[in-house]
Amino acid sequence: MTIGPRIYNLFPLLAGPIDHWQNHLPRIAAMGFNWVYVNPFHEPGASGSLYSIRDLDRLHPMFQGGSRRSTDRLLREFVGAAHRHGLQVMMDLVINHTAIDAILVDRHPEWYVREPSGALYSPRAVNPNDPNDVTIWHDLAEIDYSKRSQFGPLIDYWREYVLHMVDLGFTGFRCDAAYQVPVQVWRPLLEAAKERQPDCLFCAETLGCTVDQVTKLSGAGFDYLFNSSKWWDFRGSWLLDQYKTFRVIAPSIAFPETHDTDRLVNEAGTGDTHAIERLYRMRYLFAAIFSSGVMATIGYEFGFGKRLHVVHATPDDWRAEAANPRFDLTGFITAANAVKAALPVLNQEGPQSCITEPHEPVVALLRREPESHGRLRNACAVLINPDPYNAQEIHPHRVLAHAGPMRFNDMTPGDDPVPLDQDRPIRLEPLEVRVYSGYLDLARE
Repeated sequence: MTIGPRIYNLFPLLAGPIDHWQNHLPRIAAMGFNWVYVNPFHEPGASGSLYSIRDLDRLHPMFQGGSRRSTDRLLREFVGAAHRHGLQVMMDLVINHTAIDAILVDRHPEWYVREPSGALYSPRAVNPNDPNDVTIWHDLAEIDYSKRSQFGPLIDYWREYVLHMVDLGFTGFRCDAAYQVPVQVWRPLLEAAKERQPDCLFCAETLGCTVDQVTKLSGAGFDYLFNSSKWWDFRGSWLLDQYKTFRVIAPSIAFPETHDTDRLVNEAGTGDTHAIERLYRMRYLFAAIFSSGVMATIGYEFGFGKRLHVVHATPDDWRAEAANPRFDLTGFITAANAVKAALPVLNQEGPQSCITEPHEPVVALLRREPESHGRLRNACAVLINPDPYNAQEIHPHRVLAHAGPMRFNDMTPGDDPVPLDQDRPIRLEPLEVRVYSGYLDLARE
């Protein structure tokens, strides 16, 4: 059975010196995650941003801490500790830009995009609704992938770096802004890493991309993409359209929040702790069952409220919020991850459809395993009440009619089972999600 990634994002600025990262591993492993993902840990440029990397051979001063051990030794020790807890380790692979004051700028000035004046060109983004609204990251310098003549030297440089990290024990790479790097560069990097370590996993960060930009990555060999399910309002058709398009390229990973977004509690629109906890449960369970992979950000299990910052976050932020958590969802997340791990249909991306109409109060999704020898096998039915205030009902015959000759077992984590009975409507409390595992009933075919 294919096992999808269940990723915990250990944001390193909250964890502090690398010697302290290991303190989080028992909790992460106990919740049923199989990957721990760490954002950039290299020496940053003058801005101090994790994603403005100055020197790939040195650690961020905070992560080095007071240790006199080498960068390689510290990283290898952390990865080894993770492996002893049954966790693989994923890191960021940022090859579309460097810090504007990076060592690489002096070593290979010809590798960078330049302004007409000859100055280094900084990456930027234009608001699609207002062409005059341009965000420029002045602390970054964009690497030039427009010249095919430079592909060879760039590929050689990044290949050496990736293989070195593989040799240290890293078997996963989140490829930052993957669409900004040509497939002709990605492909040899992925092939080299997988030749060295066949179970290496490469995840393309594609949030905010157009469908065309994502489609152009289809020949690179990425194992996973990140989807946009976090922003679904449970009404529009766009998310299922995205799922259908993406799953042909690669399976995807869902999440309720990331280091790039605000904390979910700040989007809740209420100060009611019980309502916020219901929202957190709903959003994590939905992410876990919607796609093959799921990712949680450090502190999600405790309802952390302070937004993560790539410069200013500190271990004090962890200590302050961990000392007074809003709630403790570790047990629920453990149960949700166990359900995800147990059901093959939730670890690969077969056809998925919404079998209710946008105006209906309950959303019903039906997800099936990919076809095997011309026939569909197992399925998963999901019932969601997105209403934060009111209970809603749905009649099971809607699901059963679409599913065909299948029997369903209630696998909802942390709750008593409610049968998917043809004759009885199912009541869902505000923000409740119910998960049903379906299997082919040969007697009904």
